[in-house]
Amino acid sequence: MRAAKISRVTKETDVEISLVLDGSGKFLGTTGIGFMDHMMELLAKHSQFDIDVRAKGDTQVDYHHLIEDLGIVFGIAFKEALGDKRGIRRYGHSIIPMDEALVFTAIDISGRSGYYMKSSIDTLKMAVSGIPFADLEEFFKAFTRSADVTLHIRILEGVNVHHIVEAMFKSFAVSLLEATGIVREDIPSSKGVI
Repeated sequence: MRAAKISRVTKETDVEISLVLDGSGKFLGTTGIGFMDHMMELLAKHSQFDIDVRAKGDTQVDYHHLIEDLGIVFGIAFKEALGDKRGIRRYGHSIIPMDEALVFTAIDISGRSGYYMKSSIDTLKMAVSGIPFADLEEFFKAFTRSADVTLHIRILEGVNVHHIVEAMFKSFAVSLLEATGIVREDIPSSKGVI
């Protein structure tokens, strides 16, 4: 079974994530942030991963620390659950509409971390449920660093920030589902290792 359970405790946060890659899309627990609970539930549903989160943090300061640490722990759990990556497709991409929003995501489980986001709209002024868009982006940045993957996100269209972020998480989830699918017997790299 491709699964992992990771805990991380700092002076700012306490995060534990159990992850099953070959799951049925179940989300349990709480991130400590209502909007992130919603996004993690979408992530579980559309990736078909089972995700159980127990998290708390210094949200009286802001949401940045907890969202970043959720990404770190999810990334570590993802990397551990994949093991040597034998048999995976490795690459995944998805374009997801959410009403007026349209988001494209591409991922390479490459062993090299890189986060690349471009938007056709100004995201610097955006916030949803009191969370600045820049803080939500920290989840993806932290995930890519911890999981050693390359992630490209393109926000092609959008007005409603909730729709944009929801499309981002759904597109990310579908890309992960595709990239982690077992389609071969070897390690998908000419080097023989990822």
